[in-house]
Amino acid sequence: MGTCEHKAYNFTSVRKPMYATNGMVCTSQPLAAQAGLAVLREGGNAVDAAIATAITLTVTEPNSNGLGSDAFVLVWADGALHGLNGSGASPQSLSLSAVKAGGYSAMPERGWIPVTVPGAPGAWAELHRRFGRLPFERLFSDAIRYAEEGYGVSPTTAKEWQEALQLMKPFAGKAPFAGFFDTFGYGGKGPKAGDRVYLPGHANTLRLLAESHCESLYRGELAKVIDEFSKSTGGYITKDDLATYHPEWQTPISYKYHGYDVWEMPPNTHGLVALMALAILDKVPCKQFGTADTVHKQIEALKQAYINGKAFITDPNHMSVSVEELLSPEYIQRLRNAIGNSAVKPKAVRPDSGGTVYLATADREGMMVSFIQSNYMGFGSGIVIPGYGIALNDRGANFSLDETHDNCLAGGKRPYHTIIPGFLTKDTLPVGPFGVMGAFMQPQGHVQAVMNMIDFAMNGQEALDAPRWQWIDGLRIEVEPGFGDDVVRRLKELGHIVKVNSDPTSFGRGQIIRRKEDGVLEGASEARADGLVAAY
Repeated sequence: MGTCEHKAYNFTSVRKPMYATNGMVCTSQPLAAQAGLAVLREGGNAVDAAIATAITLTVTEPNSNGLGSDAFVLVWADGALHGLNGSGASPQSLSLSAVKAGGYSAMPERGWIPVTVPGAPGAWAELHRRFGRLPFERLFSDAIRYAEEGYGVSPTTAKEWQEALQLMKPFAGKAPFAGFFDTFGYGGKGPKAGDRVYLPGHANTLRLLAESHCESLYRGELAKVIDEFSKSTGGYITKDDLATYHPEWQTPISYKYHGYDVWEMPPNTHGLVALMALAILDKVPCKQFGTADTVHKQIEALKQAYINGKAFITDPNHMSVSVEELLSPEYIQRLRNAIGNSAVKPKAVRPDSGGTVYLATADREGMMVSFIQSNYMGFGSGIVIPGYGIALNDRGANFSLDETHDNCLAGGKRPYHTIIPGFLTKDTLPVGPFGVMGAFMQPQGHVQAVMNMIDFAMNGQEALDAPRWQWIDGLRIEVEPGFGDDVVRRLKELGHIVKVNSDPTSFGRGQIIRRKEDGVLEGASEARADGLVAAY
């Protein structure tokens, strides 16, 4: 794979890719990866493995996702790619005027206001209904066991759990947040790596979800308790909001980049940003990995894609421009023309017509899954239903309060969403799933991983291990130390304000599976996290 005749980079990968022929699961937490592998060994398919892994991650990495998460999924099955939007809308009773009347000039990040309807459990059920093979209840068994019997917290999870608790301290003692501190407070400091954690309320909720095929969360006991807690603590979400929710099958969107079709989910996700950036870079020569010239061009293309994507991406029913317009050759050329020999602060232009988890699975029969699930900021909104372990997301924090903006808050509307699963195909055949989690780092990680594999001839593990950059805002960028002093100095000469950031978790965490022509699976997992490739 790749268009280069030789490897144009000079770093050494921390890990080597793993190869297998029967089945594979890649994710950021080892126990969850093994839960998915166990399902494959029992005769389950890649969708069964993905669901089991996702469910287990709500227990073993609760700082990144939970039972109140959203999810997006790409499934290669029956010779085609299928997309499932498992994100929820804002409560019908929540309005722009109500939020502004509360004294807010921007959407808050915690509390009831940014909570949207949880979509992940509905996505698990819908995926299983359409593609699953094993009994639905079986996919919950490992997660329930870890929640009841306890599990040892992995190092990155412990670090981020502790950091999240520090951020949540201002909310201690407030009624809406009591469930959070009772469930995840862990003495107010958070668990250390290797500590044993129990989540009994979570286990009971998982049983209710397993028995009801997740109906309990939307039209049963769990919906009732969420409704009651919301009413008693000043929330907006109601049982009616939950009852009307259903995941939505969607047609994935793509861009053909240097011979490969790169696939993303359509809005309300910002996978379109990654496609726009790759479209810009399609005709911008980046001859060698990691040079100041290549990094500069990548960043400038990403800026143009991001600032314009942020201007228009939201619930597709509220977008004033279409995906086709934003990916049109004429529009992309306008953005490409803005790339010069110095860093710029981009401005949005209209077209002419006016703490996340990621996992990848594959089975011996050819099914492959790209799956992403998130509560957004750490533990999400900080609202946890007492006794049930349901940590509600804060995806509504991405809404704008500007009434002229496409992504302006409205009741029953899906917000701009940062989580994006990716997939590669070539000549109508599957290459495999990929993803890099981490809020607004995600399109940036997608662009870098795709270019590393296609343009710089890296295998999946090298593509993940390679040093990364990220655009912060304006002229500010961050780079990992692996780029070296000469590159940093040259980027500064080009007008970038550069910070060398040695915290690896700031640059996203990814997983990749690629299927070779002979059917052998190549798996890669992020060295910046506790990731694992589980295979047989």
